[in-house]
Parts: sequence; structure tokens; C-alpha cells
Amino acid sequence: MKPGTFTQMYVQLVFAVCNRENVLKKEIRPRIYEYISGILTSLGHKTIAINGISDHIHIFFGLNPSKSVSDTVHDIKRGSSLFINENKLVNGRFSWQEGYGGFTYSKSQVEDVFKYIQNQETHHSRQSFREEYLSFLEKYAIDYDPRFLFEFYN
Repeated sequence: MKPGTFTQMYVQLVFAVCNRENVLKKEIRPRIYEYISGILTSLGHKTIAINGISDHIHIFFGLNPSKSVSDTVHDIKRGSSLFINENKLVNGRFSWQEGYGGFTYSKSQVEDVFKYIQNQETHHSRQSFREEYLSFLEKYAIDYDPRFLFEFYN
């Protein structure tokens, strides 16, 4: 970054696993989250929270403005898929579904978003991933074509 550049940008990413049989079991998630945090750090981002359940993941981080969100998603998906497959953490070949949700927040929202992401299992005992994701799209007034949503497994 150039001298005199000061930023404070927070991004939450959401994306889903591809194929119902490649779900992220509870016992492997911490290793995957740690690996993804390493990817974020290597890109100059600041990891705030990573969590999810079997069929999707939430990643909340402070954005390094010299890296695009789409390039960051590409690097996370590519690197974590290779890590999962090389370590045989799931049966068969793992991959993420196409696309992602990306949402920004202000400094005053960081604590609430952090808590929300940390409580994913409790949250999803009351609301499906589909309901959650559609609520994000509606809350942020994002126009979408239902044909291009994730394949939801619940």
C-alpha cells in the first residue's frame, strides 16, 4: 500500500460446498478454517472469524484494499480445495460451488457479525442455509436470479 493510505473495510463471504456427499464434518472444520485463515494472512487480510456448518462457510475479515474480493475468493476456494483433497478430509473429490455472497460492514458492526458467525450451529438449528442466504440478499437489497443461487441441500 502507498504511504498515506488508510483503510478500514470489513467483508463477510459466504459460499457452499459442492455435492451433498462432500459435506464438511465437524471434526475437520477447525483444520480447514485454520488453513483458510493462513490464506487470508498471506494475502494481507486480517481474519476476524471463520465458521460454518456442514454445507457452507462464513468468512469475516478485514480487507486489504490492494486485493480484490473476487481474487480473494478464488484463492480461498482453490487453496482450501487442494488442502482438503490432498489431506483426504472428505470422501471423494471436494470442491466449492460456483459463486459467493459478499457483504460489507462498518466498524460498529464487527462485534455483532463476529458473534453471528461464531454461533452458526445454534443459528442453523432454527434457520436453514437457504433461508439465511436469501435473508442476506434481501437485507442488502441484492437483485438475483434464482437460477444462479447455490444448490441447497436441506
